Amino acid sequence: MEQLILIVGLLFATVVAVGLGDKLRLPYPVLMLIMAGALTFIPGFPDLRIDPELILPIFLPPLLFATAQKSSWAVFRVRWRTILLLAVALVVVSTAMVAGAAWLLIPSIGIPAALALGAMCAPPDPVAVESIAGRVHMPRRLITVLQSEGLFNDAAAIVIFQAAVASAMDGEPFGLGVVGKFLLGAAVAVVVGMIMGWVTGLITKLIASSVARSAVTLVVPFAAYILAEEVHASGVIAVVVTALEIKRHARAEDAAERITRAAFWDVVELLVTGLAFGLVGLEVREVIKAEGAAIWGMLPMAVAVSLLVIVVRFLWFGLLALLSRKNDGELPPTSLKDVVILTWCGMRGLATLALALALPAVLPSGEAFPARHEIIVVACAVLLTTLVLPGLTLPWLMRVLKATDDGAEEQEAAKLLALRAQEAAVAALHNNDLIKNLPPEKLALVKARMQRLQVELLDGSLKNESADERRRRGRELAIAVQTIALDAARAEVLDARNEPDADPEVVDRVLRQLDLRTMIMPES
Repeated sequence: MEQLILIVGLLFATVVAVGLGDKLRLPYPVLMLIMAGALTFIPGFPDLRIDPELILPIFLPPLLFATAQKSSWAVFRVRWRTILLLAVALVVVSTAMVAGAAWLLIPSIGIPAALALGAMCAPPDPVAVESIAGRVHMPRRLITVLQSEGLFNDAAAIVIFQAAVASAMDGEPFGLGVVGKFLLGAAVAVVVGMIMGWVTGLITKLIASSVARSAVTLVVPFAAYILAEEVHASGVIAVVVTALEIKRHARAEDAAERITRAAFWDVVELLVTGLAFGLVGLEVREVIKAEGAAIWGMLPMAVAVSLLVIVVRFLWFGLLALLSRKNDGELPPTSLKDVVILTWCGMRGLATLALALALPAVLPSGEAFPARHEIIVVACAVLLTTLVLPGLTLPWLMRVLKATDDGAEEQEAAKLLALRAQEAAVAALHNNDLIKNLPPEKLALVKARMQRLQVELLDGSLKNESADERRRRGRELAIAVQTIALDAARAEVLDARNEPDADPEVVDRVLRQLDLRTMIMPES
């Protein structure tokens, strides 16, 4: 019962942290971590023990699914080089550099254990980045880079970690076979994700209730993750591909489902994120308590590795900026300002903590795992350094660098997309027999509504009309607008999602406005 009370308390604290974060303009995941860590100082505070092997399967699927829904295949087609350089190459380089430093600083750690530490410290957390970067009006082009990096880097880190631990347990050398294992696991995971996306589409066609169809999307991420892990593939990649496939097959007529699902996932993402970072705070405190006074002797190496992680990320993005300038590239980073911001957003989180806690305690011979205490302390230090400090100072950094996005570019993209939606709606009405047969006064009302559609999509408002005025419009207008014009407009917006230069956030915003009008207009 104590653990249930603690979980409910953390969920309630999440709501409080969100409100407090809005007032203080601070990210609520960081506030949750700090609040949870502080709570453990209270005498008699109950312990919450979660099997380390369950941390990733419980928290990663829903959070990755929620983040992936904000992207699209078009983004990956355009940014595949960036994804490879960040989600794979940077993880490998960071792992190697941290492993080298650990091998020099920690006596008798051994190469496999050092590589395991490097894999823990390498991947930034997409959940932390999304929760923090989105609240400081960061330019969309930078957020897209961080999202793309975060969706796949966990997979590379987990494969390296598992291979390193297996090498330490078996006593066999760490080989290049890990590359083949990663590629094979990624390929199988893509197939699993495609299948799960198809199965989800099939199930939703058989279910009439929009609430039930939204509930299916909560089960699917866990199913994709578990299925992929069971066939020794990457659960992370499977979940991401599943989300992208579900989004790719979205239909124009599913307005009610999209509205229900969006509201449902907003709540799920908020509560699960808060709970996850609350548990991170509790576990970090438990590590500190378990190590006791010995932790002070480990702090120098922990600080050194934390700084190394930041420096490696800065140098890597600096190299990408130089290459981008040399090739006249438009993809960030393209300036020192971009490099600093992207470096500061290299926040570690759930994956780092879960891998640290999943480290075996003893070898098959009965001996203790090499330098296990030092590895856990260093990993937690990297987590705190890269999450708490940047999370609290990112708003200040954005103001100093004058990098806050005023939304002008995004608004311009929204205007163009809204105009396309309006033109598609008008074109659909132009030659439709139903509209041609409407009385002149009804036809005038339809044309007036379509002429105002672009403005309504951008400001998100509907004209406040009395009940008599709504009744006066009549059922013919509702049917015409809903079934003909708005279907065409939504289809145009959905098609735009697959274009290479499309911004998924803009597409989703305009689509949501269209869906809202579809839900409201039948009541006219």
